[in-house]
Amino acid sequence: MEGSLVIILEKICVFCGANYGKDESYVKVAHKLGEVLGKRGINLICGGGSLGLMGSMSTANTVYGRQVLGIIPSAFTEKNLIGKTCGKELKVATMQ
Repeated sequence: MEGSLVIILEKICVFCGANYGKDESYVKVAHKLGEVLGKRGINLICGGGSLGLMGSMSTANTVYGRQVLGIIPSAFTEKNLIGKTCGKELKVATMQ
C-alpha cells in the first residue's frame, strides 16, 4: 500500500493483578495475552513476580523466548509478596 505506515512493536508494558482474580477466565486471558505477545516476538514489561495474572502472562511470554522485565517496588521484594519474576527485575522505591 502506498503511503501506509508500518509499526514494529518490540515491547509492551502491561500491568495487571498479582492475584488470580475472582473468575478463572481472567487467568486464561492473561495467559493467552502472554502467549500471543510471545508468538509475535514482543517482549513484556510488567509488574513482575510469578503470582497471579502477571505471573501467568509473563510465564506464557517466556515460553516463546521473549524477555520479561518486572518493575517491582522494593517493599514487595523485601517481604517476598509476589514471587520471583521469570525474567529481569527492576526494583523501584515506589510505583509513583
